[in-house]
Amino acid sequence: QVQLVESGGGLVQAGGSLRLSCAASGRLVRINTMGWYRQAPGKQRELVATATSGGSTNYADSVKGRFTISRDNAKNTVYLQMNSLKPEDTAVYYCRYIVLAEINAWGQGTQVTVSS
Repeated sequence: QVQLVESGGGLVQAGGSLRLSCAASGRLVRINTMGWYRQAPGKQRELVATATSGGSTNYADSVKGRFTISRDNAKNTVYLQMNSLKPEDTAVYYCRYIVLAEINAWGQGTQVTVSS
């Protein structure tokens, strides 16, 4: 099993910044993808950004240019730097760890609230 522990959420004013962290532990695999997803009230969970262990990244159009995903493979940790936050970024943010056809683990979620 893989365990994910997220941190860094909170309340911030529009235009502000937050940094989320997610540390993975347990039965990890060297080749993997880690990412961030979010779910706003009444909406479906959606992809925010992903990063592979090889360094490839992918972003939702809504966060391109404002959010940056990064990894520290030695620490099995993924980060999400969120700048220029907007009220519509308010959601519960979930970390995900994926090894294709083998592992699909989710964190418990961390609340991000952006006030206008």
